[in-house]
Order: sequence, then C-alpha cells, then structure tokens
Amino acid sequence: MQEWANQLCENRQFGSKMTDSKYFTTTKKGEIFELKAELNSDKKEKKKEAVKKVIASMTVGKDVSALFPDVVNCMQTDNLELKKLVYLYLMNYAKSQPDMAIMAVNTFVKDCEDPNPLIRALAVRTMGCIRVDKITEYLCEPLRKCLKDEDPYVRKTAAVCVAKLHDINAQLVEDQGFLDTLKDLISDSNPMVVANAVAALSEIAESHPNSNLMDLNPQTINKLLTALNECTEWGQIFILDCLANYTPRDDRESQSICERVTPRLSHANSAVVLSAVKVLMKFMEMLPKDLDYYGTLLKKLAPPLVTLLSAEPELQYVALRNINLIVQRRPEILKHEMKVFFVKYNDPIYVKLEKLDIMIRLASQANIAQVLAELKEYATEVDVDFVRKAVRAIGRCAIKVEQSAERCVSTLLDLIQTKVNYVVQEAIVVIKDIFRKYPNKYESVIATLCENLDSLDEPEARAAMIWIVGEYAERIDNADELLESFLEGFHDESTQVQLQLLTAIVKLFLKKPTETQELVQQVLSLATQDSDNPDLRDRGYIYWRLLSTDPVAAKEVVLAEKPLISEETDLIEPTLLEELICHIGTLASVYHKPPSAFVEGSRGVQHKRLPGSTESGESESPDTTSAAAVSDAPPAVIPSQGDLLGDLLNLDLTPPTTTGPPPPASSGMQMGAMDLLGGGLDSLLGGDLGGSPAIGAGFGAPPAAMPASFSAPVSGGLDDLFDLGGGVGMPMGAYSAPKTVWLPAMKAKGLEISGTFARRSGVIQMEMTLTNKAMSVMTDFAIQFNRNSFGLAPAGPLQVLTPLNPNQSIEVTLPLNTVGPVMKMEPLNNLQVAVKNNIDVFYFSCQYPISMLFVEDGKMERQVFLATWKDIPNDNEAQFQIKDCHLSSDAASNKLQGSNIFTIAKRTVDGQDMLYQSMKLTNGIWVLAEMRVQAGNPVYTVSLKCRAAEVSQWVFQSYEAVLKN
Repeated sequence: MQEWANQLCENRQFGSKMTDSKYFTTTKKGEIFELKAELNSDKKEKKKEAVKKVIASMTVGKDVSALFPDVVNCMQTDNLELKKLVYLYLMNYAKSQPDMAIMAVNTFVKDCEDPNPLIRALAVRTMGCIRVDKITEYLCEPLRKCLKDEDPYVRKTAAVCVAKLHDINAQLVEDQGFLDTLKDLISDSNPMVVANAVAALSEIAESHPNSNLMDLNPQTINKLLTALNECTEWGQIFILDCLANYTPRDDRESQSICERVTPRLSHANSAVVLSAVKVLMKFMEMLPKDLDYYGTLLKKLAPPLVTLLSAEPELQYVALRNINLIVQRRPEILKHEMKVFFVKYNDPIYVKLEKLDIMIRLASQANIAQVLAELKEYATEVDVDFVRKAVRAIGRCAIKVEQSAERCVSTLLDLIQTKVNYVVQEAIVVIKDIFRKYPNKYESVIATLCENLDSLDEPEARAAMIWIVGEYAERIDNADELLESFLEGFHDESTQVQLQLLTAIVKLFLKKPTETQELVQQVLSLATQDSDNPDLRDRGYIYWRLLSTDPVAAKEVVLAEKPLISEETDLIEPTLLEELICHIGTLASVYHKPPSAFVEGSRGVQHKRLPGSTESGESESPDTTSAAAVSDAPPAVIPSQGDLLGDLLNLDLTPPTTTGPPPPASSGMQMGAMDLLGGGLDSLLGGDLGGSPAIGAGFGAPPAAMPASFSAPVSGGLDDLFDLGGGVGMPMGAYSAPKTVWLPAMKAKGLEISGTFARRSGVIQMEMTLTNKAMSVMTDFAIQFNRNSFGLAPAGPLQVLTPLNPNQSIEVTLPLNTVGPVMKMEPLNNLQVAVKNNIDVFYFSCQYPISMLFVEDGKMERQVFLATWKDIPNDNEAQFQIKDCHLSSDAASNKLQGSNIFTIAKRTVDGQDMLYQSMKLTNGIWVLAEMRVQAGNPVYTVSLKCRAAEVSQWVFQSYEAVLKN
C-alpha cells in the first residue's frame, strides 16, 4: 500500500490540468470491453486515459485482472507517467496472474538499462514489489547492475530491493552475493545510499538474528556518522538505530560517538530526537561518572526531552512513556525540570496520568513541598481516575521522601474530611502503605479512619482497613466489633477481603485470646468448611493447624515483624528496563514491554542489553534461563520464596518414589501447585487431626470431615500426579451428532435440509442432506453464513454438481474455516445460515457443538497447566455433573481425546479418579478441566476454568454429548 501511495503521489506531478475525479465516475456495463479497445488504440493519449481508468477501477476495488495482457502491452512506451501506471497495475495483479506477469520481464530488463535513472529505479523497485517466485530469478541480473549504477537514486532504490528479494527468497540473495554488495554500499559516497543500505541490512538481520550481517567496526561506524549529517530524517533514524546496536571498545570511542550524535538532539523531528537519546543513553553506560563530559551530556539531554512536551497530546504521550523509562534509569537528567510535568487543565487524561507518574519518580527532598501542593490541588479535580491517582501519589511521596511523610499524612487526613467517597477509599489504601513504611509513628490517625468504616465499598479499601484493624488491634478498643461487622457478609466479600479478614481475626485472637475465641472459630469455619476458594481454604487450614498445635509458633508466624516496604514499588524490573532503554522510540517503549511480548514470529525477539550490564557480577542464574525457555506459557502465579504459604508448600512432604526423579524441592511452581489440585497440604494437616486443645477453653482442632482433596494422602507427590501410565490408551475417533432437520420442506418451498457438524483430520465440516420434496428441479445452490461468535464461514462454495430432481436426496459436505467476521451470538453457538437456489433464498439457524472448535494442539504442558489454573480467577470456575455415565476413567479419557479434549494428568484419591484436562478453541481460548470419576458411581463431576467464562456451559454440553454417545 505504501508503494501505491508513493506512486500515486508521484503521478500527481505528471497529472493533466483537469482533475482526475472523472476516472472514478461509474461507467456502462460493457466497461471492460471498452477499456480493452481503448488500451489497444493506436493513439497514445487514448491509451493513457484508458490505463488511468483501469487504475481508478482497481483503486475502488473492481476486478480488472482480465485486462492484464492489454495493460502489459502498454509497457513499451517512453512516457514515464504511463509506465508508472502500468507498473502500479502489475504490482497489484502479478500475484494472481504469475504466468502473465512473466510477459513483462523483458520490458523490466530493458528498462533497467534505460538512459533515464528514474526509469531504471522505477523498474527495479517494481520488480522487487512483484512477489512472484518465477520472476525473482529474472530480477537478479538487473538488480546486480542497479546496485552498481552510477546514479545514487538508482543505487538507493536497489538497496531496498535486496531486502524485499531476501524476504521472498533468502537463499537466492545469499547465493548471488547481494549481501556483500549491500555491505559495500555502506561505504558509498552518497548518504542516502548509505542510509538505505543500513535500513536493508537491519531489516534482513532482524529476520535472521544469527546471521551476523551488521558486522560493525570503528571504520564502518565512522562512515555511518559521516553520512548521518546529510541524510533525510528517515535515513538518520535508520543510522541511529544501527549505531545503538554497536558496543564501543572503550570510553574514549564511546565519548567520540556521543559528541557526533549530540547535534541530532536539536532536530525538528521527534523520532530523530528519541533515536539520538537512545544512542546516548546506551553509550553513557560506558562513560566514567567523574568525567566532565558525562555531566555536560546529562545537561544536554534535558532540553530536547522537555521540548517534546510542547507537541500535540499524542506525541506528548509517547514522549512521556519514554521519559518514564529514562527517569527510572537516570533521574538526574530531569531532576531540575519538575514544573514541566505539572498537569495543565486541558491535558487529556492519558497525558495527566503519565505526568503524575513521572512527578513521583522525580520527587525529592528539594522539591517535595512544590509537588505536594500540586497534588493536593489535583485531588479536588472532577476526573475520578485522575483524583484517585493523585491521592495515591501523595502516599507514594510519603513513602519515598521520609521528611515529607508527616505533611503527606496531614494532607491525606484533610482529604478524608472532604467525605468524598472515592477520595476517602484511596486515602485509606495509601495510609496502610504508610503504616507499613513507618510503623508506630502515625497510628494516632486510626480513630479518624475507623469513623469512615461504613462508607467503604471497594474491595481494596475494605481490605486495607481490615489490615489496619488487625495490625493495631491492641490499640483499638472495639476491634472485635469492627471485624465482626465485616464477618456478617463474609461470603459476599471479594477473595482479597476474605483473606485479609481471616488473617486480621487470627491476629486479633493471638493478641486478645480470651475475648475473641468465638470469633476466630467462626471465621475458620467459614473459610474452611463453607468456602469453595482453594486459597482461602488453604490459609484457613494452616491457621487452624498452627493454633491447635503450637500457639507460640503461631504467634511467631502471624505476628512476625514485617519488612518495611520499599520506596518505589512500581519500578520496572532492572533487566527489563535495560532492554526497554535499548528500544527507546519504538512501540516497546510505549507499551513498556519487550518486543517479544507483542511481536509474533521471528522478528523482534532479540533481547538487547546495555553495554557493561552483563559484566556487573550478576551472571544469569540457571533458574532464570530455564524460566525464559518455557514456551509461550501464560504468566504463572508462583508463590515467592519469602512468602509463608510458598515456603510451606515447598516442603518436601512425601517420601521419594521410584516412578521417576523427585521434583526439586525449590521449585515454587511445582510444589505450589499441589494444593491447587487437591492434597497439597495433606502431610501438613493430615493423619491425626485431633490435636490437643491449644489455647484455653475449647479451641477445637480442624473438623474431621474435611473435603476429599484435603483428607486423602498423596502417595508420591507430583510424580504420581503426572504419572499417566495408568492406562490412558489410544484415543477413539471424534464424535459427531446424528443429523437433525434444520430447514423443513414446508418452510423452504419443498427443499428440506438436515445436517450435523463434524471435525475430520483437523477440518470442520458441515455435513448436510438436501432433499427435494417439490415438483420442480432445483439448481444453482449457494450458501452464506451470518456473522457468528467464532467466525465460522464456508471455506469454499456449496458443491451441488448435478440438478436436484423431485424426490431426490443428495449428500453434501461443506468444509468450514474460522476466519469469517465475528459477532457474539445468543446462544453462543448459534449459526444463522442463508441457502439460495434457483427458486428462492431460505434462512434457518442451527447450533454447532463447541467440540468442533477444539484444535489438535490443545494439549497443554503440565507446568503451564498448573500455572494457568492458578492464574485464572476462581470466579471463572464452573462445576457441572454428568449423570448416567458408566465408563471407566480410562475409557472416558480415550473418548474425550478423540474430540481433542486432552488428559494431562490423572491420579487416584480414595478410589476416585481425578483427570486434569485441557482443550483449546480455534480462537486461541484455553479451557482447563478437572473431571472426577468414582468407580461404580454413574455421576461424574466436571469443574471447568476459562478466562472467557461464558464458554464453560457449552464445553460441558460437549463433554456430555461425547461421553454419553
């Protein structure tokens, strides 16, 4: 499209005095025949007008490929405008008419030797854009000549053509030696040729990271820096990006490059400025901090970044996202520029929030008074999101600058007095963090916070307030009453609040055991016996066990001194920050994610590092490398080593087994996942659950009747869990439902359609029987689908090859794909179909089983399964029962596997087989399942977890259909 746009723009200068709009007016029905005649006219002017009409038709989407030979004949002309138009046509239709396109090759070869450099460049550019394998071999000789052409315009065009040819046929480019020629062009006398050669080599190197094409050395760098001053802005960006990939030999070379790049900071184009900043940020790593030039460079970097903030809001946002990274790496660059980041009344919200973030990063003892005054002003604005962020920012200032903490707390108290609901809630959340940072310092404000207890309705604020009450229970006279008030609606609270409430009441009990015994019994009962949430249940059982066996240990664990929270809790992790600094001025710096997180395929996955960062003594540990090697796993929720629950789950709870090597005791993911699948805490809680009464009168042990997953012993830890040797045999074929009538004859003038859906060899098929119950012959069948939830569409026309005679039936199979337009339907699996024949158009709707959409690569890795299950919110879990099912677990597993429902793990607890399964839909949605099968019990229990929770009931229907048929 870019090529088209360029060519059309260039054509404007050759345009006639009349406007070109006349070519776009609709013409008669015989348009193609008329154009054909005009294209073969002897008059040059008429021929040119005809080609313009053809291009106009092509531009508005009409198919004019039938005119291919006639348009190609027009190539033999001296008129540059006509030649450009013909080339434009060729680029568009060569792929659909490759055999015809070869007719044009001789003209291309001839044009590459034309005395006019514009025509030579045009010919080689067009040949590069025609992505047809048959033509590429003819392109080599003309391209070789053009790469050594005397005219720089031709050479620069040919340089880009090498990259295009490499994309089509990399081996050919290497065999023909074009890459060496491209490297030679870096030494070209013309700066634009150098820039295009660098751009082409960078493009090729990105798609082949191990090719070592950009062999940068001081001589090459010198040539690039010389060309930098005379290039266009795009050329400068290519050269600067290439320089950023170079690692200087020493600080002298680094300083020399910085001195020659610094003038680019005053460029009018913001992309050039950011590319220059990227180079300087990288090479500054090599400069000693006591060097005078280092200080000078810091001062020079500030003004261009500040200037970027006077652009339009969209550019400001990009600049601010990049500045956010720069400030995290080198805050000293902008430490005197705080006022630039003060919010203007007419800034869009996305700019305001970004400025606020940078203000906190730059806050210091020197400017904190100014920042606080500004933040207090923001907290009275009308934009709710902005106000929330401003209140949080005040708390972050208190944590970051200790001298300002008192002033921040009093500012927050003033804001609480406004009684504005969302302001009060945000203030309570940040005051909790201030208490964590400065314990026993500002507890006098607790009374004020308790007055606002009733107005809290957001989970985070409620959880923060509960934490404060639990942490300072000994100072709050009615702490038990306050916590009891939250307990009344325990099951309606979010998980975050429930967990916090459980811990707070246990803390209260350990501080005031005699008064709160009943309260703690109540919360432990609610958390363990009445809750479906595994996290809450686990924590409840751990506390119960601790309290019932060793109250001293319980006190040491629950009331342990907490580490102070760090100043900046939202800093980007250092190695990621280093990589993002190397991508300043690209999308990665706006998303704050490495390119590998959002670029598909091989491009963009090179991990860049700042120079010197690998020699910092922190060599990468084997753990980190193996974690990086895990395939495209979704983010895993892994208990941290310092976390109490994580440590408990990491205990080696079981004797080693002989079925395989025991899992490493330090693997947080593996052991942490045990409770997720039941039985992870058995050794901790199991066996004799009696326990002596621990504290005073009648604090009971955990209840004897615990859920199966907690009371069953785990015989071999994860080795048993993943031992699939238990007879999971070969899968059966995929199940497809019997045909049902979709369109009755009485509603379709005698045409009856019955059908079903099947998945065969990875292809979704619509299998139909068409019956003619009318008196006349039916022909000309066609089919079309309405937009639907999964983009189902016919992969080809409806093949009814013979007329359908009266009282005749015919079997038709229509292959489907899932690349059609998507629209959520009600129900989700509803499909609206239109069928046309020579009589009329008929409409009907049918429902396809979701199992048709389960793909063949839906078997998830075991560790990924564990992490994903934990990562999907518990609210997304749905439980179903399949009744009257008399299959063994192995038979059920085989049957399901035939429909691409894959069993990942199986284990047996108390005679009950637990199957852990995964499936993946065509649109990439994963569904995870736990199926419980008890020998002799015809009722199976299926628990499904999916990020798109509405899919679950349809997946269950597929389970039921497959298992019962």
